[in-house]
Amino acid sequence: MKKAETKKTGNPGGDIRPIVCRDGKIFFLDQTALPSRTRWLEIGSAEACRDAIARLAVRGAPAIGIAAAFGMVLASRSCAETTAEGCRAHMKRARDLLALSRPTAVNLFWALDRVEKKIEETLSNSRGSPKMLEELEAAVEEEALSIQREDEEVCRAIGVHGQKILRDGMTILTHCNAGALATSRYGTALAPVYVAKERGLDVRVFADETRPLLQGSRLTAYELLRAGIGVTLITDGAAAAVMRRGWIDACIVGCDRVAANGDTANKIGTYGIALLAKLHAIPFYVACPLSTIDLSASGGEDIQIEERGGEEVVTVMGRRTAPAGVNVFNPAFDVTPNRFISGFITEKGIVRAPYAAKLEKLKTI
Repeated sequence: MKKAETKKTGNPGGDIRPIVCRDGKIFFLDQTALPSRTRWLEIGSAEACRDAIARLAVRGAPAIGIAAAFGMVLASRSCAETTAEGCRAHMKRARDLLALSRPTAVNLFWALDRVEKKIEETLSNSRGSPKMLEELEAAVEEEALSIQREDEEVCRAIGVHGQKILRDGMTILTHCNAGALATSRYGTALAPVYVAKERGLDVRVFADETRPLLQGSRLTAYELLRAGIGVTLITDGAAAAVMRRGWIDACIVGCDRVAANGDTANKIGTYGIALLAKLHAIPFYVACPLSTIDLSASGGEDIQIEERGGEEVVTVMGRRTAPAGVNVFNPAFDVTPNRFISGFITEKGIVRAPYAAKLEKLKTI
């Protein structure tokens, strides 16, 4: 990330959200610095946006999509082409660059497709207008802002529908971070908890720490504590023990991609949680916007799983914890087969098995 394009600054948004557009400037909350520091990055180019996504400064499937859309805004601002064809080529290069940042989260590609459609519509209507570049930038920015606004509405709806499965005094277990930090607001898996709190229910959370990058301990515990929600942090390996003790009433996780048959990719370790929940007769729900459903993937075998560098595993918070030269396998995600999923909590309601026809219907309404 180029130093001139990414600046550390004070909180530009008033309250903590992962992506803020203010006075024409775009800021990402650097989630690699949490919970010890609140650090905002001013993003100045599509390349800086791509790097921020790749290094997890911004993460979470919906937030990645929003970030990529704003990356396209930055690309439109740097366009100096004088023809529609030149603009198309410039914007396509930016799209291709951003698409390489992370392969598993389908929201990234969904958002880029939306922006690309808006670009084509704008350039086709410009007819060589001398204001073509102004019109392009305005159209792309409005589309990015629309994606962000819509995500907040979707997450709120997920929370309203998901709250129906919760009751006062209930305890849920979640894995990784699918809260406000992973979206525009509310989150997906945590949205039902936030709505429950608004309505006066006491719902508590067990959060897996989520190795190797500790999104559960660094991010989920952080935002739940800020919201005044009771949260207990456990190691990933403790999930079975707390389930056996009867401390968990339900599991709710987010996801990065749902195949047409309901197979679901989420943070590595999710599959194990689903297996444990099945063994202990605990409902296991996946919370997701419909944009995360990928009907082009027939099943989990069609989902590309990102593999990340071994350094994330052999070090913890910058300190080496494994011997030099050890082999490392570090998939960022795993796939939970649909048979272990009790239901999908979406903005249009809760979907239960059989999934294929129901997911397709919801996606195409």
